[in-house]
Formats: sequence, C-alpha cells, structure tokens
Amino acid sequence: MIFSDTDREMMALALQLAERGRYTTSPNPRVGCVITQNDKLVAEGWHVRAGSGHAEVNALAQIDNATDATVYVTLEPCSHSGRTPPCADKLIDANVARVVVAIVDPNPVVAGQGIARLRDAGIQVDVGLMAEQAADLNKGFMRRISGGLPWVRLKSASSLDGRTAMASGESQWITGPAARQDVQRLRAESCAIVSGVDTILYDNALFTVRPEAFAPELKDQYWRQPLRVILDSNLRTPVDAKLFSEGGEVIIATVVSDPERYVALTAVGAIILCLADDGNGRVSLPALMRYLADRGCNDVLVEAGATLAGSVLRADLVDEWFVYMAPSLMGSAGRPLVEWPMSKMAGQQSLEIIDIRAVGKDWRIHCRIPALIGGA
Repeated sequence: MIFSDTDREMMALALQLAERGRYTTSPNPRVGCVITQNDKLVAEGWHVRAGSGHAEVNALAQIDNATDATVYVTLEPCSHSGRTPPCADKLIDANVARVVVAIVDPNPVVAGQGIARLRDAGIQVDVGLMAEQAADLNKGFMRRISGGLPWVRLKSASSLDGRTAMASGESQWITGPAARQDVQRLRAESCAIVSGVDTILYDNALFTVRPEAFAPELKDQYWRQPLRVILDSNLRTPVDAKLFSEGGEVIIATVVSDPERYVALTAVGAIILCLADDGNGRVSLPALMRYLADRGCNDVLVEAGATLAGSVLRADLVDEWFVYMAPSLMGSAGRPLVEWPMSKMAGQQSLEIIDIRAVGKDWRIHCRIPALIGGA
C-alpha cells in the first residue's frame, strides 16, 4: 500500500493525540484518532482512560456527519463489547468511506476482526502506516497481550564511581532535584513500581507520583497512582512505613507464611502476595511479573539498589535501564551499581546505550538490553 503525504500527516497527528494518554489509559492501550473529509481535518480524539470513550468514538462525537470520511487510527478499532460498545460498529454506522490503521490489535478478542468487520461493510481499510511508531507507543500493552509479561524498566542512581548507597545502606540523595523530577515521569508512565524492602527500611520511600513535579498541567486532571509492590521475602516492612500513609494499593510480595505479620500489615492497608521462591529464599521475579501482567500492568518500573538490580537483570526481565549518575564519589566501601559476581572478562555483558543526556547536574544513561543477559 502506498500512502499519501496527507495520510502520513494525519497519522502523525493521531499518534500525537495517542501520546496524551501516556499516563492515564492503562490497562488499555494509548490510541489516537483523526477524521478528514476531502483531505481536510474535521475531528480528532484520543482515549483518556479505561472505561471512557475510545479514540474513534471521541472523534466521531465532534462532527454531525462523517459520511465518506477517512478515519486515521493508531490501533485497530475494537470489534467486541467491553466497558464500551465496538468502535468498528460506530464507524460503520457513521458511514465512513475509509479507515487507515497503524497496527493490528494483538488482543485475541480483536486481532483482525475489527478490520474484517469494516471491510465486510464495504469500507476500505489500509493497514501499516507508521506501524513502528504506534507499536513503540504501546510496547507494554503489546508485550503483555502477546507474551504475558509487562515491559520492564529498571531505574538506578549512582555516583560517578558506581556506588548506589553507603555501606550502611544510606542513599538519600545521590542525584539532584532535576533527576528526581525525571524519575517522576518514569513512575507516571508505569502501571506498577517495584522495589525492595531495604529501600523502605533505609529511606522510608513513598514511591508515589507527584504530577506537579514534572507536568503541572496534569495536576488537576484525571490521575492514577501506580500500584506499589515491595519485595519483602521475610516480611520486614514496618507497619508505620510512609508508603501506607498515601492511600492507593500497596502489595507486599513475600515467600513466607506468617499469620501474625499478615494481620499487622493488612491492618494498615497492605495486600499480602505469597509467591514461590527462586530457590534462594527470595520472591521469584518471573512469577511476580506474570502476576502483574495478569493484573493488567503494561509497564513496570523497578527502582532498585544493587541486590534487586542484579537479580532482575540476571532473570532476563529488563527491557530498558535508566542509570542516573551523579558527579560525585562515594568511596570503595559503598554498595555497587549491581550485585553480580563475575570472575572472567568473558562473562561481561554488553548493553546498547541509546541515549545519554544531562539532567540538571547529573547524567541519565538510557540503555536497552539487546539479548538474554542472564546465565553469566
């Protein structure tokens, strides 16, 4: 299929609209829609949050007559009834002439059926325009639906000499305000934040998103806090930890059965999740990620010190790694960036650095994990 310059311009606009749902749509995908008549823009819409109107419906609501229109949508229109009616039927009823779709929806209840329904109704459907960009915008959704796991980002903060905490465990603050503000954006994009109990014990972290820190315009709009998950194999989380004071769901993932501790933690709002261990008395990280995917988590942020960072990397679960590096030295007694014993150069792991930029006085190194990284 050869797409015109107008097609490309309109799909680019649809992708920009889909971007507006980056912080709000989960577990649904981020979708944008543009409608034209005689190559002129007449309506636009985007999916705001689960349970509300889909992008196509929101766009159609802006015009009285969509007869013979061309509709550009970043994801295949749905063909099933969920919390909202099928978008494919809405487009058919509107008597549109053509629908341009970026990517097919991998959800088995759609998966080409929306496109087929439109074509059966005599509507021209063209698929594949800006598919790579559309898939990248929803890589967490695509991973969860197709592979049963979320898209996992690892976030670490270190000094220039690669230390993430002092020997005592103290780690506040390694990086400056600008870097911490940037982490707020990563949190906001995530359905769940995973960390270890040591961060609670040493830093008493909240792990909440404060939109005013990075996007003041979002402060008074619809907002959802990510699910907070604490890996606590031996149930050491204090009942007076600050993370219980902010509301929202907090999951304590453990491997032990301790009714007394269960009662104490559930009394302050925790949800206890007992999972299989990894053979070393710790929570199985693959089991946790499968659980989060089953809960509809598309994107997961792991905020980790050396131990958890090493574990999640060795478990082959990390897709992207953000390392915030401060221009400081913390000394050889400090804790390393990752705990990952290696004895030979042949065991070193290569990473793909895709971006390095200054964030305030610090540097952010953004890496992709190019292949299976475990087993070294």
